[in-house]
Parts: sequence; structure tokens; C-alpha cells
Amino acid sequence: MASGIFALLDDIATLMDDVAVMGKVAGKKTAGILGDDLAVNAEKASGFMSSRELPVLWAITKGSFLNKLIILPAAFLLSAFLPTAVTVILVIGGLYLAYEGAEKIYEFVFPHTHEEEAPKLEKLTKEEVLSREKEKIKSAILTDFILSVEIVIIALGTTGDAPLLNKILVVSLIALVATVGVYGLVALIVRMDEFGAKLIDLNDRDDSFSDKIGQFLVNALPKVIKSLSVIGTIALLLVSGGIFVHNVHFLHDLIPGIPAIITEFLIGLVVGFIVLLVIKLATGLWKKIKK
Repeated sequence: MASGIFALLDDIATLMDDVAVMGKVAGKKTAGILGDDLAVNAEKASGFMSSRELPVLWAITKGSFLNKLIILPAAFLLSAFLPTAVTVILVIGGLYLAYEGAEKIYEFVFPHTHEEEAPKLEKLTKEEVLSREKEKIKSAILTDFILSVEIVIIALGTTGDAPLLNKILVVSLIALVATVGVYGLVALIVRMDEFGAKLIDLNDRDDSFSDKIGQFLVNALPKVIKSLSVIGTIALLLVSGGIFVHNVHFLHDLIPGIPAIITEFLIGLVVGFIVLLVIKLATGLWKKIKK
């Protein structure tokens, strides 16, 4: 009886060790999308009244949990009964991520010119304000769904031929970390300026230590969000390039003698701009046909 218990404990320890190893690999592979997820959600959760920031963020977080509950079973079923579909979805997702990264670079180099409109002061009722808030929450949850699909599929792809139980534990762990970790950091980021303002008002002295720290936090918020966007863009290209290198065989040794990280970035960049060009040409052609 005792030997059976020890054997069970040994099996559990081995399972946890395997999950920990695969979890580290999956965490590295999904880090790029997590960075982009963080930047996107920090941007979407900001811009509300101070009193509404945390309730809005909590609503988005609950939507993210619901997204994972929908995506995870579907991903596990595909992995068990149609594993080829996981690779196909992974490559399609890689094309989307490469396109998104290339589009951000294109927008930075060739920014769109928008007609400047004088800001309008609108007198909205409480119901109208809440309605607009709900629309923004829905938009954020939809974006989270797309990114969550990529996080889950990439994490699932790193588990290879591991037993189904290992896959479920690893991918569920990554999904949980993605939700709790990302939205926990977003909460800290969007409240950074509020905390800074409280430090400034902490005492009546001018140019005190708390004033300096508070002013730093207030001024740092837009820079933090902008830097996250830049880091997320680079990470998108690295993640997409890694997907192509590891799933499209002829790309694996396309540029020999160059560090893998550079190869993955370059392939992600090139593929991204090819997809961007195709989409722009198709969009232009469609507009001409409609006319």
C-alpha cells in the first residue's frame, strides 16, 4: 500500500517536472504576444474617468477568462483529434502577427494624415456614458480573444507529442498566467498616474521627495505605454518569425550562420511586409471594383 502511494507521488512529481519544463518553453514562445497583449490592453483600459478605470478593467478581465474557457477546450479537441489543424492555425496566426507588426512599422514610417477636428464638448447622460464604456469593453474583449487564440495555439505547439494531460496542464497554466499577469500589470500601469498624483498631494512642501517621485510617475505613464507598444511590435515579428522557422521546413536553414533571433526577426519582418502589400493591393482593387 505504502509503495503504491510513493509510486503515485513519484508519478505526480515527474508530471509536475515535465509541466514546469514545457511551461518555461511555452512562456518564452508566448512572451511576445503577452507583451503586445499588455500594451494593447493598457491602452484600451486607459482614458476613462479615474473612478471607472478599475471597474472597466475588471469587466475586461472577466471577458478574458470567458475567452479562455471557450478557446481551451476547442484547442485540446483539435490537438487530440486533428493535430494538423493546430499547425495550420499556428501558421495562419503567424501571418496575422507578422502583418500586425509590419503594419505598425509602416504606420510609424508613413503615418496617415487625418483631418484635424476641433475637439467637441459633449453633454452626455449617464446612460450614454455607460453605453460608450460598454462598447469599449466589447472591443477590448474581442481583441483579447484574438490574442488569446494565438497564445493558446503557440503554447500548445510547444508541447509537441507530450501526453494530453501534460498539454492540458501546460496550456492552462500559460492561459491563467496570461490573464492574471497581464491584467494585473495593466491595473498597475493605468493607476500609475493616480498614485503619482497622491504622492504629490502627500504634503504641502514644494519639491519634496514624494513630489519628485509622483511627478516622475505621472510623466512616465504615456512613455511606458508607448515603449510597451514598441517592444510588443518587435516581439510580434520575433514570435511570427519563430513560428515560420519551426513549422515551414525550408525556412529553418534559409540564413545559415546568423543567430536564430535575428533570423526569426528578419523572416517575420519580410513575411509581414509581403502580407501587408498583398492586403493593401487587394483593398485597393476592391475599392476600384466597388466604384
